[in-house]
Amino acid sequence: MIDCLTGAVSYFDSARSAERLPPCSTFKIWNLLIGIESGLVTGANQPFYRWDGDVRSIKDWNKDLTVKEAFQASCVLAFQALARKSEEGPMQNWIQKIGYGDENTSAGIDCFWLPAEGRKPIRISPAEQAQLMQRLASGDVPFSESSRNLLAEIMEFKTTNIGTLYGKTGSYAFACSLQGEGASGLQARAATLAILEHQGLLKTWKFNGSSRVKGTVVQIDTFADKVTFKHWSF
Repeated sequence: MIDCLTGAVSYFDSARSAERLPPCSTFKIWNLLIGIESGLVTGANQPFYRWDGDVRSIKDWNKDLTVKEAFQASCVLAFQALARKSEEGPMQNWIQKIGYGDENTSAGIDCFWLPAEGRKPIRISPAEQAQLMQRLASGDVPFSESSRNLLAEIMEFKTTNIGTLYGKTGSYAFACSLQGEGASGLQARAATLAILEHQGLLKTWKFNGSSRVKGTVVQIDTFADKVTFKHWSF
């Protein structure tokens, strides 16, 4: 996590923070910003994804979606279609302009950020991700202010009396990577919220020293600087 005002950096695992991994859904941020700057996306409520009628395991993908809805639902199909519209040459140019990880898009225009057997996706470390988000927050990226403002509108996730959290910019830039059996985007989000709350940067509803985050109760061990997960039905 980087303090955008002071430049101070906090690591919860410095070795893993430097490990380059496929970005998976986190690339949606830059895919979307490139689409905005290129004129392919013009508003948060713009019709963006038309459901083809095939029922998929993720419920929110089984309907038409606006840009903001597709971002919130992390709809891979919608953002693959956006990447195809951006085209390979311009996409590669943008990747190089912002210095995104190893800049390798050879796996294909609509899948280079997604890992799969036999595929060599682009790779970027959590530290590099956070540095890019810091640059985005400070305007040190080759995108217009209007494009960055629209991205922020689409990315807005949670607002409290302390500040606003933008998921997938502000005073702090951060990236979270969870690895291991059962690791998921939901847990990564919960860990991020717990850490931000523990740092006094965000407030969520607390009970019994824990935070309730979309079906996951996150317990913060303030002495060991770690986050553990306990699941209950409620």
